Amino acid sequence: MERTQLFDLMGELKLYGMKAAFDEIMATAVKRQHEPQRIVGDLLNAEINEKQARSIKYQLTIAKLPLAKDLEDFQFEGTPINQTLVNDLARGGFIAQQRNAVLVGGTGDGASATAKTRRSKGSKLDADTGSNLQAD
Repeated sequence: MERTQLFDLMGELKLYGMKAAFDEIMATAVKRQHEPQRIVGDLLNAEINEKQARSIKYQLTIAKLPLAKDLEDFQFEGTPINQTLVNDLARGGFIAQQRNAVLVGGTGDGASATAKTRRSKGSKLDADTGSNLQAD
């Protein structure tokens, strides 16, 4: 059977991983004189790996995870946000002084995202309740 016919059949059966890995697997098999069972096994493993990768990609897409945000990228100009205060909070001096920081805001204004960012920068902070502030 010709290569193009094999590719057509793989496409019809939606064996995209097998199709993508075919040339590499066949070149290796010819060079190393692999048995037919080994070649089929390698093609099936390539298909399984591709399906798992596609599944993970799909799950990450539907999870709608928030984009990572950095303070350095934030544009303070034209907003009522106190840049000095925000930078002061970002440095975490309040933790060393054993003081609390309370982030207040409505839905979607970024209070939880700010708390999560602060947590990822080296403090333990419950993003929803603001409790358990302590330095690592």
